[in-house]
Amino acid sequence: MAAPTTDTEVSYPAGALTSEGTVLQVEPAGDDRWAVFLDRTAAHPVDTAWPDQPADRVALRGPDDAYDVAEVRVAGFHDGSVLLGDALPVRTGTPGWVFGVAHVVAGTPPRVGETVTVTVDAAYRAALSVAHSACHLAALALDAALADHWSKAVPEDALGRPAFDALAVTRSSIHEYRSEDVYRIGKSLRKKGFDPSAFDDPDAIAARVTEQLRAWTAAGGSIHVDAEGTGLSARRQWTCALPEGTAAIPCGGTHAESLADLVDPAVTISVEDVPGARLVTMTTRVTAPR
Repeated sequence: MAAPTTDTEVSYPAGALTSEGTVLQVEPAGDDRWAVFLDRTAAHPVDTAWPDQPADRVALRGPDDAYDVAEVRVAGFHDGSVLLGDALPVRTGTPGWVFGVAHVVAGTPPRVGETVTVTVDAAYRAALSVAHSACHLAALALDAALADHWSKAVPEDALGRPAFDALAVTRSSIHEYRSEDVYRIGKSLRKKGFDPSAFDDPDAIAARVTEQLRAWTAAGGSIHVDAEGTGLSARRQWTCALPEGTAAIPCGGTHAESLADLVDPAVTISVEDVPGARLVTMTTRVTAPR
């Protein structure tokens, strides 16, 4: 079977929950599982380089059969081979590669050339999308709360404040209506001019971040994802209308449509001092709709 020559066309950045596509290729994925590649899909895959947002929960249906999707991963085609998920050695968009969305199914897969329908679990998508938007918003609010704790000029965030989040984050994870970000304040960040004593009272910082989050969400600004194209490798960014102006952050995930969707956001912060560094964990929660 010939490998795809262009990236999978994706519609999840625009919020699509269903799509219809043609099976271009089917590859073995081990343990009687198969990676199914379509020309287009609404399914959001977990990213290999920065796996903060889990993949969508997805079902595939062909003309005669339904297929349970175990996972949705990014794959890369190069020099006649296909590498899936963690085996992929390059970032999406690397020149010379073609990148696809692999719908991994168990048992007999659909046939090449068959038309299948992709259906995304809407409730799960919404829970992750709201959490991801809240995660970005909390990062901007944290940057604002820490703006006076720098002694040197450093790169700025989307609102023009010192970018603590971008400079210190080591891990970010998105869950249903919750996100968690882990920051490391070590020698490098101190040399850049950041004062670790900013977190001597983590509850006070958390209160300031929560207050800012609630002021922003009360404004009810719009949120959308801007994309340079429809292919999986196209650059995308989260764009949010805030009272201070429009904030734009590079992001390949899915998002809410409005700040009004982020109900009662709240942040907690914990601090752990380890040899040579201070680890800060910020958890952001929003209330699920009733």
